[in-house]
Amino acid sequence: MFATAARWVAKKGKPKIGPIELTAPPEQTQSITRTIFDVVREHGPLTISDVWDHVKDVGLRGLTSKRQMKIMLRWMRERQKLRLICDHDGPHKQFLYTTWFTNPKNAPQRPKGELKAKAEKLSPSLPKQP
Repeated sequence: MFATAARWVAKKGKPKIGPIELTAPPEQTQSITRTIFDVVREHGPLTISDVWDHVKDVGLRGLTSKRQMKIMLRWMRERQKLRLICDHDGPHKQFLYTTWFTNPKNAPQRPKGELKAKAEKLSPSLPKQP
């Protein structure tokens, strides 16, 4: 019991992180968030890279980099415009952005072949021995 109490006392809490403050003007922020929200609403639950691909296709002027888009996504989550869900597929985890109105169980999922192809790119399997 003493060891449990000692471990509990030794734990450090999470660092206090303040709210995200965007540097872009409000008009530009509004157009970027509207576009990102529309992309996520139209194309269903998306990963960060999928959102970036769709936003690049739209040709949004105010968004200069993927890093800025990720900050905007985090800001949108903080303001509860989007939510992040985790999709477990065996040993693979996938974090998807979706709107609050989308039911993740009814949302269209990515094809299994696409998941396997991405997994093979990241970690090529060793040749099988007879």
